Amino acid sequence: MPLGGVQQWIEAERARPPAPTRAWYWTLALGIAVLVFGAWLTQIFPQQGHAIAPGYGAPVLALEFAGGQDDLEAIFGVESDPQQVARLAAMRTGNERDYLYMLLYAGFLACGCFALWRELRARALLAATMLPAAAALCDAYENWLLFDIQAAFTAGDYSPAMASLPYPVAAKFLLLALTNVVIGAAATQFGRWWALFGTLAILAAIPTVMAIITPAAFAWMLIPSAAGGWLLLLALAAAGSWRAIARGQPLAG
Repeated sequence: MPLGGVQQWIEAERARPPAPTRAWYWTLALGIAVLVFGAWLTQIFPQQGHAIAPGYGAPVLALEFAGGQDDLEAIFGVESDPQQVARLAAMRTGNERDYLYMLLYAGFLACGCFALWRELRARALLAATMLPAAAALCDAYENWLLFDIQAAFTAGDYSPAMASLPYPVAAKFLLLALTNVVIGAAATQFGRWWALFGTLAILAAIPTVMAIITPAAFAWMLIPSAAGGWLLLLALAAAGSWRAIARGQPLAG
């Protein structure tokens, strides 16, 4: 579709009266898939590191913020550690299956932003559908670097990919945090209680910056920080789907 046609379509959609949107159904289905698959994927990754700082929480987060061989040894253990091979294998398997998780969470968040745009007709919400897609691309690049880093560590070498790792990691988490801010801001338009939860989701995004700056102390906060906006969007999707089915009304109606 030519650019002019896209602009006309956007303007036509904005002029339409409020109506239920099927995008909520997709958002709800993908949100449930994210929860189920995410819970399963968490069990695939190694549950404990060799000697990681408690502030990292999960070993996979420690790996994402690894800056040198000492960090890798703290995660996987030294060569004489009998658990090293198992940790390396679990981390690789988890990162391989993480690609499907990227597609699921990007689809969930993008569909959610699209549904919010159909409800509120704010252009910023339509533009925000690109944020989770960009985050997933950063995540995929990050995984590619992690495979190289892990392979080099297994061979007893240092991977130059370590120097590039901080950039996609920071970009991914910042993009996801920004997506949550957009979701929270949109939720404030639906009423008093939604405004409360939207504000909480916005505030929950703040620790992302702290975690990126000082991961050894605050990386564990990245999971609950992201969960705030994701759970809010799932609740919006459930409410939007219910209103569409039971009353034939949009959530903003």
